[in-house]
Amino acid sequence: MFPGYNKGETTQRIASGVFAEISGYEYGIQFASNYIPGEFVPHVRIMTTGYEDVESAKSFGLPYIVLRNPHPYDTTTLHYNWQIWETKAYSIFTNQTETIDQKGATEAVLNVLNFLADKDIIEFSSHKGYISSIINDLRKIKYSRNFSKNYRNKKNCQKRRNSCKYFKSIRLFHR
Repeated sequence: MFPGYNKGETTQRIASGVFAEISGYEYGIQFASNYIPGEFVPHVRIMTTGYEDVESAKSFGLPYIVLRNPHPYDTTTLHYNWQIWETKAYSIFTNQTETIDQKGATEAVLNVLNFLADKDIIEFSSHKGYISSIINDLRKIKYSRNFSKNYRNKKNCQKRRNSCKYFKSIRLFHR
């Protein structure tokens, strides 16, 4: 519904008022959630609109930076509109979608504090996190909850040729 329309329907007017208050900043950070339930590897996602700043995204210290080409439905999202209106936008995804995982939420907050400290917005000192890997949208793959079990059993599956029914590919992200 962003950037909204101040003379439109109720939701458009609300979006317009919110967007007016939160636009115009150099950085925009939102805690996002997938619409599909599951467990995910924490990452920062950036839409490729021409105003993305991948180098700055490394300051979060998250394991992955996912670059994503916008789809037509994205034109009404906060992330997209922040970038169109020249705010460097970042969406932080943690490992849960249906519930708040206290450990994951705490780590996400620390990642944002690391980012803000790296940009000299706040004074904060902690472990700087990961050296982020950049993943193109086309390479996103689903995270397998049983990764360690599957990885340990891969050799056994290969030895017995096709006898391992539960071994699946390693997945990092849900599409």
